[in-house]
Amino acid sequence: MNLKQFLDFLKQDQHFASCITGAITDPAREAIYKSFPQNLDPSIIHSLKESGITKLYSHQAEAVSEALNGNHTVTVTPTASGKSLTYILPIFQKKITNPSSRALLLFPTKALAQDQEFSINKFNKTLKTNYKIYTFDGDTPASARKKIREAGDFVISNPDMLHAGILPHHTTWIKLFENLEFIVIDELHTYRGIFGSHVANLLRRLLRLCDFYGSKPQFLTCSATILNPKEHAEKLTGKTFTLIENNGAPRGERHVILYNPPVVNSELGIRASSIKEAARLGSYLIKNKISTILFCRSRTRVEVLLTYLKEMTGPLSTKIRSYRGGYLPSERRKIEQELRDGTVTGVVSTNALELGVDIGALDVSVTVGFPGSFSSLHQQFGRAGRRGETSLSAVIATSDGLDQYLISHPEYLFSMNPESAIMNPYNYYVITDHLKCASFELPFRDGELFADYKNTKDLLDELVHSSLLTKSGNQYHWMSDVYPANTFGLRTGARENFVIVDITVSGNEKVIGELDLFAVPTMLHRHAIYIHQGVTYYVEQLLWDDRQARVRKIETDYYTDAEDKVDVSPLTVDETRDLPTMSFFCGEMNVRTKAVLFKKIKLGTHDNIGWGEIDTPEIEMHTQGGWILFHEENEMRKSMQDSEFGAALNAASYAISIIAPLFVLCDPGDIRIRSELRSSSFKKPVIYFFDRIPGGVELSYCLMSNLKGISENSWNMIQSCACQNGCPSCIGLPDEEFPTKARAINLLKGISHIQDT
Repeated sequence: MNLKQFLDFLKQDQHFASCITGAITDPAREAIYKSFPQNLDPSIIHSLKESGITKLYSHQAEAVSEALNGNHTVTVTPTASGKSLTYILPIFQKKITNPSSRALLLFPTKALAQDQEFSINKFNKTLKTNYKIYTFDGDTPASARKKIREAGDFVISNPDMLHAGILPHHTTWIKLFENLEFIVIDELHTYRGIFGSHVANLLRRLLRLCDFYGSKPQFLTCSATILNPKEHAEKLTGKTFTLIENNGAPRGERHVILYNPPVVNSELGIRASSIKEAARLGSYLIKNKISTILFCRSRTRVEVLLTYLKEMTGPLSTKIRSYRGGYLPSERRKIEQELRDGTVTGVVSTNALELGVDIGALDVSVTVGFPGSFSSLHQQFGRAGRRGETSLSAVIATSDGLDQYLISHPEYLFSMNPESAIMNPYNYYVITDHLKCASFELPFRDGELFADYKNTKDLLDELVHSSLLTKSGNQYHWMSDVYPANTFGLRTGARENFVIVDITVSGNEKVIGELDLFAVPTMLHRHAIYIHQGVTYYVEQLLWDDRQARVRKIETDYYTDAEDKVDVSPLTVDETRDLPTMSFFCGEMNVRTKAVLFKKIKLGTHDNIGWGEIDTPEIEMHTQGGWILFHEENEMRKSMQDSEFGAALNAASYAISIIAPLFVLCDPGDIRIRSELRSSSFKKPVIYFFDRIPGGVELSYCLMSNLKGISENSWNMIQSCACQNGCPSCIGLPDEEFPTKARAINLLKGISHIQDT
């Protein structure tokens, strides 16, 4: 069965057809071409023609032309549109005209960096230039590093290696910094949230060193579709950019379907498991040898889905892999190669495979649960049909409210614009960490600003007071024995990761993965079931001080899911809007989180078959947030008993948590919304929302600025839900004593309307 036959099967199969809530077909599109830029070197044009490229796509020609004219560029086109040529051609052109020039190419992952090294070397061979193109990352052998530092014409790396392995050792990279003409940043859209905030400061450190060595590099950047690419590139680098966004690449016919699992409990609005439905669909595809990638929102779901798929595909189970963060690099590289050479027919992944790593031509992408942003969803769609052939992309909804809202409003999902990328380069914790690193790299002069941060002097003086810096004359010098780049990572707010050690075989212990600090209490607590490549492990020991979880293989028919308790205390108020019935605030807050218990969920039925207590330390976090206070004068509060108002408050908070990620470019887990009937801080009813990232990255501030739209869409979602008095798709579990659904709608309408005053 080929893909077209499979599409016909879906329409005729009663089970699948009855669950499809929306479908569109994007027609194939012809390429739009432009001639090579006139100032492009003839040898490059000749090499392109030898490779079969007789003309460029329109966006490629425009981007190359702008780059050759010396402009910083940001090229925004879909996956597989040939964006890499927009930076490959300018850096080769510069190298031909200025043999001493160097380029630094940054990619967000090692896999993508190695993939691009292969492409650039292929062009280098065709051009017969023999330039030295090397990847410099954590996997680079020590014996090769000196050669790369001295002779690398194009150095390919990632932000993490730039942070800890290049900038602190800049004196050994003099040839690179003195001659640096280009900085390439691919997958620009990934640099948002805490990661983007770190990278913005990292690039300021890089430019500070370039200025010291007398170079003025030009930025060439590429991004998937986001709403604010030019603004984001400029905020990330501090430079002014030219935007190229008219895509000229061809595209094969693409079918997109929205699939809502059947209802199994109409009273509570509970539907069949999305994981099971995905396994059912995926098994059909794999049995018919249709190459498929299935995306899940969490690592646990990836492993559970892989388990189901292997059970359902029999002998073909050897053709399926899982792919996610936490796997060792060698394991991920092997899976990528298996996908490219066709050894593997199906792969189950988190968003780790959204990016442009070459994993060959896939026919189908299946997204299980809305991934948190429309940009991410489009990236996942783009993983199918990468060779211009017909493709299918399916979205399978979970029972989560956000999924149910989107799946029941297909016109909204199909027409929604991508979101803006949000970050906060002035996050206190982030900028302080990078100021330490910058001080280690070069002394600061009195009056010098870092990243245009007006409080640079205050932070430098704090570091002097902490005995990390010393001030001599008009300069601040690093004086600590601490190596600052090793004290924090770029990708999470947590300072340390836990390693996961398999102790199944006595005397042959091995590390099988890692997990960040904030995820450990709910995923690696004692007695948790940890799943890795479909293999279940029992967490025997959690050594908190050693940052280590010791696990043992176990045969089990359940997995675990943990719950935590959160306490919120506002610290400062940055913005306020005080009204007679309710007040709105933004500011800094202290959040204390403690995992309290875990449930055992049976594989297959997803029944709760037991529970246990969790004994891990409380984690404290200083972050940004907002809150809505409800005063005594509030009409709803006056008309209800406390218990009734509390139920409405919980329901409204739940609805806001569903809709908010649509207005803020973040995963639903990056921002948290909760309510308290009697806040310990204010002794009044309150709805809190806060960034789940130390220091915050202004996600909550974005939520507050969009509160009117969020509250309007929240009550519309509740009102349009088919349930009687609330369900997990709109307000969570309803309170049987009160008309919770109607009360929540009125409360949200009140929030929405008061925003108009």
